[in-house]
Amino acid sequence: MTVTGTSNWNWNRKIVRFFFVPVTCSSYKFQLSLVCYSVHAMEHLQGLNERQKEAVLHTEGPLLIIAGAGAGKTRVITSRILHLIKEDAAPETILAITFTNKAAKEMKDRVFHLLNSPPTTDNRQQGNQIPVTGGRWPVAGSPWMGTFHSLGAYILRENAHCLDIPKHFAIFDRDDSIRATREAIKEVGLDPKSFEPARILGKISREKGNMVGVEEFLNLPEARYFEKVVGSVWKVYEAVLRREKALDFDDLLLKATVLLVKERAVRERYQKRWRYIHIDEYQDTNHAQYMLAKLLAGEHKNIAVVGDEDQLIYGWRGASIKNILHFEKDYPSAKIVFLEENYRSTQTILTVANRIIKKNKQRKEKTLFTRGAEGDKIGFFAAYDEGEEAAFIAACAQKLIAEGAPPREIVVLFRANFQSRALEEAFLCAKVPHQVLGIRFFERKEVKDILSYVRASLNQDGLADFQRIVNVPPRGIGKVTLLKIIAGTENGLPAATREKIAAFRKLLDEFSRKLATLPLSEAIRWILTGSGLEEELKRCGEDGEERLENIRELVTFAARYDAPEGARSREDAVQTFLEDAALQSEQDELKEEADAVRLMTVHASKGLEFEYVFISGLEEGLFPHERSRVEESVAGAGEARMEEERRLFYVALTRAKKKIFLTYAGVRTIFGSRQATLPSEFILDIDEEFLQVEQYSSSGEKSGDKIIFFD
Repeated sequence: MTVTGTSNWNWNRKIVRFFFVPVTCSSYKFQLSLVCYSVHAMEHLQGLNERQKEAVLHTEGPLLIIAGAGAGKTRVITSRILHLIKEDAAPETILAITFTNKAAKEMKDRVFHLLNSPPTTDNRQQGNQIPVTGGRWPVAGSPWMGTFHSLGAYILRENAHCLDIPKHFAIFDRDDSIRATREAIKEVGLDPKSFEPARILGKISREKGNMVGVEEFLNLPEARYFEKVVGSVWKVYEAVLRREKALDFDDLLLKATVLLVKERAVRERYQKRWRYIHIDEYQDTNHAQYMLAKLLAGEHKNIAVVGDEDQLIYGWRGASIKNILHFEKDYPSAKIVFLEENYRSTQTILTVANRIIKKNKQRKEKTLFTRGAEGDKIGFFAAYDEGEEAAFIAACAQKLIAEGAPPREIVVLFRANFQSRALEEAFLCAKVPHQVLGIRFFERKEVKDILSYVRASLNQDGLADFQRIVNVPPRGIGKVTLLKIIAGTENGLPAATREKIAAFRKLLDEFSRKLATLPLSEAIRWILTGSGLEEELKRCGEDGEERLENIRELVTFAARYDAPEGARSREDAVQTFLEDAALQSEQDELKEEADAVRLMTVHASKGLEFEYVFISGLEEGLFPHERSRVEESVAGAGEARMEEERRLFYVALTRAKKKIFLTYAGVRTIFGSRQATLPSEFILDIDEEFLQVEQYSSSGEKSGDKIIFFD
């Protein structure tokens, strides 16, 4: 007996939808699988303001939501998804895309909470890319929620048969891509010291984001010398990717988009599958992401995008402000909703931010406001040098903590990474708990070693992973032996060496069987022990123990992917784990449980909020960066860069809930040279009535007075 169908019951003021999947009945077995979503009839609209409700209730046709900082855009997206389900849209027809794993996880948590269903872990069958801590694998009938890159990976794996790529391709992270670029530079006869791999890779990334492939790039007319160098390196770089059976981050978007352009049947299948599309942070989309979204929207055009051109800070990565400013041209029937009520900051902060950003020309006019408190003035401290600046910030943070502020509600923002050294030194000296957003967890050597073991066990032809771990821990297999393996002349090696290589490959075969038969976390524990890495690290003292702790944390992370028997194949669970590890962003590394002051770049702070915000290094040439002052051969390029710097300052201001402190150093050491500096124009743009001078002495005492500027 097989029963399928859906039913809606109105019971106890709730809308209850049951999704029935096949029921098998025999004399021995009776299995029933169903998922019940219980949604309070109007719960998802409670507490929304009129503009937010307007966005939630518009369910058919294109929708542009211009959401100012702190205007509750995530709540609007999740409420809209709930409303669609309440209005009989099948959950699996809903697609929601954002830019970071952290944002996707938050969105997923909120949706499942509102559905009165416990948080669930990622489901490869549905394509959900981001695991939710705790819970279980969901059954069929979930909205797809993830990042653009995880969506690209999902589409490519589902359609690998249409492309010249393996279904279980590896994903190169930035370190892998830089290594491959350096290798390509050497192969074309150039010196990596003269041609910086990161710069060439950045150019390749920008071109891929603009939907330009290597062959098209090589055929560009009147290419300058640098472009010719990039083209020759890029061609070899692509050969390295093919050899490693890998794609880089940009390939996930480029190849998925090209696939949808070329394969009509594939494109129409996804257009029918996802009838309701939501895209967060639309202002940050590059051309490939823009095209991917447009192709998926197809003829139904049920696409809702949320963004704020005033928060576009990734132009250097290829994000195009035209995508959001020209949305109405792409979709003439689009409804536009402005969300201007801010639920985060004081009115003082918003007034200053509004006046700063109004100087930009490429924007839609809006003014943020709050029904909350007027708030404190913005603190300003002029330090002698970066040492005094850092000492002031650490002392001020220490005082705030003593007065009851949670350390995690304090953040220090800076424009350039090098500024973190003086700041961290001051926080260490003051013994203030802090967390520097620096090396990401998945970039640590020991973590990458384990990930390479997993990938090499699944694909021994992946030379990059094989090379990385063949002698980790040491097995007496040196560089000369590796070169011969790569060159395919392994048979010419001494018998004893061949035995070592054979034993290592046998070990990888055993790991492969463990990955196929054990829950992922158990398999990784087995790899840690079986590889000899655990024993090796235990011999390395405190440093080795710390590295072991990182691997144990990786095991904890992997436990999220321990699918129960029959829920889906172990292989798919492993591939999802590897994808998520490769696609982690800086924000995903924030330890939410760590009660410490955060130190990070302004770029890394996007989407976060804190009670107290310090914005340091506000000097001409640093913030705004000197690149915004460089004369450009392309008309208007300098002005566009300055507008992006102003948007970056606007983002920094709008992270704050209660209080902002602005600091600058009159003397700063850069590249070993002490240089006199001038205050940033951003400080001069703030009216005196909103500023209060902060005074500081080595004893930590400070007082305030109004600031006066002299022209």
